[in-house]
Amino acid sequence: MKAVIQRVNSASVLVDGQSVGAIGAGLVLLIGIAHVDTEDDIGYLVEKTVNLRIFPAESGDSGFDRSVIDINGGLLLVSQFTLYASTRKGRRPGFTDAAPPEVSQPVFDRLVAAFRATGVPVETGVFGAMMNVSLENAGPATFILDTAERLSPRRG
Repeated sequence: MKAVIQRVNSASVLVDGQSVGAIGAGLVLLIGIAHVDTEDDIGYLVEKTVNLRIFPAESGDSGFDRSVIDINGGLLLVSQFTLYASTRKGRRPGFTDAAPPEVSQPVFDRLVAAFRATGVPVETGVFGAMMNVSLENAGPATFILDTAERLSPRRG
């Protein structure tokens, strides 16, 4: 599972011109799901995300001192299979590493439920829909989490 995490002042998702999800300060997560993703990937992504200290201290300095929990922020989760695009060969991306919708939608739904269980307010887009995502980056500060990396040793 991959997530592009953007720290935002606000964000929203429109589907067919209608708002389906919106948050104030918090995090937008663009989430890609692979064939091999498990409940362990869900647990890792949720725990890492809600506790990631990427917001400045209340004093306003530019350090990374507080989590989305600490700031009482929200999460906007958007499924995005294109995070598993392969652009190695040719000019058209390939998506063989992305799980098909019949596999990825139940995983995404479980991920949303796991995030909601943390008590952090969660909004979502509409799985599989063409969505217009608007956001105001805070920083900007953007981070990439790949749950497969948790299995690799840290460089020494």
